[in-house]
Amino acid sequence: MADTTPITAPSPAPPSRLRRAWESDLAWSFRHAPVAMASFFVVTLLILGAVLAPLIAPHDPFDPATLNLMNGFTPPGQANAFTGELFLLGTDDQGRDVFSTILYGMRISLFVGFSAVLLAMVLGVTLGLLAGYVGGWTETIIMRIADVQLTFPAILVAMLIFGIAKGITPPEYRNEMAIWVLILAIGLSDWVQFARVVRGATLVEKNKEYIQAARLIGRTPFSIMLRHILPNVLNPVLVIATISLALAIIAEATLSFLGVGAPPTKPSLGTLIRIGQEFMFSGEWWILLFPAATLLALALSINLLGDWLRDALNPRLR
Repeated sequence: MADTTPITAPSPAPPSRLRRAWESDLAWSFRHAPVAMASFFVVTLLILGAVLAPLIAPHDPFDPATLNLMNGFTPPGQANAFTGELFLLGTDDQGRDVFSTILYGMRISLFVGFSAVLLAMVLGVTLGLLAGYVGGWTETIIMRIADVQLTFPAILVAMLIFGIAKGITPPEYRNEMAIWVLILAIGLSDWVQFARVVRGATLVEKNKEYIQAARLIGRTPFSIMLRHILPNVLNPVLVIATISLALAIIAEATLSFLGVGAPPTKPSLGTLIRIGQEFMFSGEWWILLFPAATLLALALSINLLGDWLRDALNPRLR
């Protein structure tokens, strides 16, 4: 007798992680948001330029041995009248190539921005989880401190923390520790918004059934906060972190512009802007314009990415 067993087609292979990520709602939203794509391109270009500065920059602007004062105040795209050297974006008063100083200055600004946001996020998320889950006096103390800090402008809080931390640093280490003190000042001035958002989300999550079930099976409070509540409150945290990155970079530039930020030996974009404004009215406009335009493009692009991420992660705004 003939075999009448039906022949079944093999089941298709499951899609790869890359394929699932490409077909996700977040990726679809990104592909249909021209502003987000343009902002991502600008941010990626600037970050790559900063990371690869030693390979891209024509000169090392912070190596005194490579500086030639005769190249000072060379206009953009013109050869120097004395040395004949050509500089794409011109030079400053010390003969440093402005294009190279921007690339190296962005490294400081981005490092301070990312590190300060990471510090603020870790501190704010930890305190927000404790305040929302533990409650009682723990919540009261944490949130009252947050309320008091919110009554002061963030830049003034950062200046106060920077001044105190720098004051207790030994004089011989102040220039070496200035960047770390700057990160500490900006991070401690920016944790409140993370804590408030995470506390609110934790208050909602801790009363849900899956948290009650985790308590019944003997999960510790630390395990519940870390493994169950934290993953469910990360979406708003990522949005705040993106927007806070732009604010941290601007705060660093503001402090450096005021002369209480990055040291002169490691100038950031804010330091370059402070140097450039001294020569703005004497005709050397490029010393100020190009660093300021770079800072504007970087902060604006990150903010636009944060706005898109907020809309994409919030289904009510779709």
